[in-house]
Amino acid sequence: MIKKHKTFGPNGYRKNLEDMKAEGYRPATIQESISIASDGFGLEGEFDAKRDIFDPKWLQLGYLVKTSEGVFTNTALTDENFLKGLLNATKKVNGIYLIDSKTAFAPYETFKSGEQDSETFCEGGLARALEHTEEEVAENFKEISSLKHYRRGVNVLGFDGVKEPVSRVAGLDSNRRDLVGVGIDIVSYVWDGGGGCAFGLL
Repeated sequence: MIKKHKTFGPNGYRKNLEDMKAEGYRPATIQESISIASDGFGLEGEFDAKRDIFDPKWLQLGYLVKTSEGVFTNTALTDENFLKGLLNATKKVNGIYLIDSKTAFAPYETFKSGEQDSETFCEGGLARALEHTEEEVAENFKEISSLKHYRRGVNVLGFDGVKEPVSRVAGLDSNRRDLVGVGIDIVSYVWDGGGGCAFGLL
């Protein structure tokens, strides 16, 4: 588990970032946020991201950029030539690109949008890029999205292709408003969004 983290919010993502900076924290990367959330998930401990964030609110993972070909994680830069240059200098690992220690790229053909089971999502390129893993399965997402927590599986929303690169905020929440059964949403938010929490690290 990543130590010395603090939960900020619920607020819009920009406000949470401002509050982190004011208190001397840095924003957790997307993969750090997923790791923090997965630790003790659903175990009702002192900190339980399922109880404290996913069910009543939503978790702001960080910035990503959608392009016509796929999704870049942990960046808000939308210069298409710069982004393509990153890919030209990087080799594929199990279908995705791990560009540096933070940023990854998942081509659209490596993952499925819409409703799906946990296994399909965790083996897909989006989950593995968000988790920044070379493995064939995103293990932290496997825990978070397992049937013991969310029997409706996963719903990937807002990750459709775009003509020009656009910056978005990646978010996670449980769709408890759905009375048919609870699932987990992986969302690319168009706006900064209110009512969300984000992790800061010292």
